[in-house]
Amino acid sequence: MSAITVEAWQHLGHGVHAVKAGPEHPRGPALLLVHGFGASTDHWRFNIPVLAQRHEVHAIDLLGFGRSAKPAGLAYGGALWRDQLVAYVTERIGRPTVLVGNSLGGFSALAAGVALGEQAAGVALLNAAGPFSDEQAPPRGWGAIARQTIAGALLRSPVLQRLLFENLRRPATIRRTLNQVYVDRSNVDDALVEAIRRPSLDPGAFGVFRTVFDIPRGQPLDELFAQLSCPLLLLWGIRDPWINAAGRRAAFQRHAPAATTEVVLEAGHCPHDEVPEQVNAALQEWLDGLKAGAEPLAAAPAPAAVSDRTAA
Repeated sequence: MSAITVEAWQHLGHGVHAVKAGPEHPRGPALLLVHGFGASTDHWRFNIPVLAQRHEVHAIDLLGFGRSAKPAGLAYGGALWRDQLVAYVTERIGRPTVLVGNSLGGFSALAAGVALGEQAAGVALLNAAGPFSDEQAPPRGWGAIARQTIAGALLRSPVLQRLLFENLRRPATIRRTLNQVYVDRSNVDDALVEAIRRPSLDPGAFGVFRTVFDIPRGQPLDELFAQLSCPLLLLWGIRDPWINAAGRRAAFQRHAPAATTEVVLEAGHCPHDEVPEQVNAALQEWLDGLKAGAEPLAAAPAPAAVSDRTAA
């Protein structure tokens, strides 16, 4: 594997942090790794060195996160990040690419995979965020409407937003939050806490945080799945308390393309960092199937996997 190098690049005139690694003669398609909300390229610390032994691997900080620019006035949301990923693949990678995303990055990777068409060699989603069409219906009944209206008004208070932001970026709060979503907390270490805290000190960080309460939901997942033309891997940390992974998995199975490969692990919201050996093995198994030009293969059971099946 070559050394991990920083890729200098701009999108819409704003600096974007990205890294690249790989062997002299990489196999198969390139990989682009996309972090979740509040994270960065650092969250792939245990994946890049392993995957880059065989593949050309890129990881990118979405605008507003990590070491990328956090300018005021940008319309932060799925459309911005989708277009950023599409532009990076087109301008910097320049060949078929598998997009791998966690949480918010999963939604962005899926949207970019649809937009890229034949340039997308595959999409792998790790506990992906994003709504389905039936989850976007407005609240019914005066009680539900009132609760949503009052909660929305409170969360849009600049004073409350500032208090939330200051609390959420405290190292103790970051560690406590991570401990809630990692089943095995071995990798909730000082380096991870600092990787999340450091970008929150940037001058534009609070401005980005404030936009969270107004970020549009974006295109529903079921519509994106219907438009996706490349192979799909769903990789679940099934004990994720943030997204009700077990219930969400069932929704994904109803809408995902027929040839989708699925791997389920005993992990939380960030399986790539919590159980990286299992995630790396599952990704590599799936990638080997893609390189062979075959239909997506059901990945071999990873250690400690709950189950492993192909969605019907």
